[in-house]
Amino acid sequence: MSVLIRAISAYVPPIRISNEELAARIDTTDEWIRSHTGIGARHIAPDGVQTSDMAVSAAKSALEKAKISIHEIDYIIVATATPDYFGFPATACIVQDKLGAYGASAFDVTAGCTGFIYALNIASSMLETSHGRNALVIGAEGLSRITDWNDRSTAVLFGDGAGAAVLSRIDETGRGCLSFILGADGSGAKDLYLVQPERAKAFERQPPLVPVISMNGKKVYDFAVKSITVVIERLLHKTAYRLEDFAWIIPHQANARIVQAAAKRFSIPMDKIFLNIEEYANTSAASIPLALSEMDEKGLLKPNDLIMLVGFGAGLTYGAAVIRW
Repeated sequence: MSVLIRAISAYVPPIRISNEELAARIDTTDEWIRSHTGIGARHIAPDGVQTSDMAVSAAKSALEKAKISIHEIDYIIVATATPDYFGFPATACIVQDKLGAYGASAFDVTAGCTGFIYALNIASSMLETSHGRNALVIGAEGLSRITDWNDRSTAVLFGDGAGAAVLSRIDETGRGCLSFILGADGSGAKDLYLVQPERAKAFERQPPLVPVISMNGKKVYDFAVKSITVVIERLLHKTAYRLEDFAWIIPHQANARIVQAAAKRFSIPMDKIFLNIEEYANTSAASIPLALSEMDEKGLLKPNDLIMLVGFGAGLTYGAAVIRW
């Protein structure tokens, strides 16, 4: 018995903002952004489009590819740091209602940019140990809503989007989701966090304030490079695979320099690592499924390819997965 990714799809918002357009608003340049991050553009959701809307669009496309009905879905897990409502209800429940997936269980996962890998592990474990047959795992983010567009250090980094995977339990072995490693370092929680509005006093009404991203760039960079190397080493030790066994390594698309530093550490050729950060910027929990969807559309993922997913982000969290495509 195995749990495999039966289909993958994505939603990319229609509004595209290039580095040049951003440089017209804040003190930066295309050359500075590219040299420091590898980013050339980002896509922004139109006003009124919520995280759940992007998730639903990606999910519908994935279901169509998988050729299964929404009524066959047992679990819906949404990884997001930008839910429709902060706190509750879960964005996954809103997605469930919009899709008409009545009877399916639904919940969110908050693990920052590692969220999709966390959700993938949870869904595969649930399918392995329950009577369920299919799950929707979605990474969706509307980071433009919580970005301080006057802060050059963060405004250049983020974009919106969603990616959705249909997971199915099949009566075969050695395929699909083979191994996971998850971890966290909560001591770095304040290195990348959402600044919260001041709490309202009891029985007093205060105007709501929009929370914004705050990041210690140096510490997050150091953590990311270290976590990639540590998690790859742990994964290779756990599975006994060698780096040359992998057709592709798909990292969280946070910063091209982070990925290049980790690749140099392991002498991994960059043509074995898939990057699309230049077009989409950092889309947090959506970045890995967005990358997988683009690779699938381009025919880069072949049956039986062994691939590695690597994530790191707010929490601080990190994780990796081995998948036989």
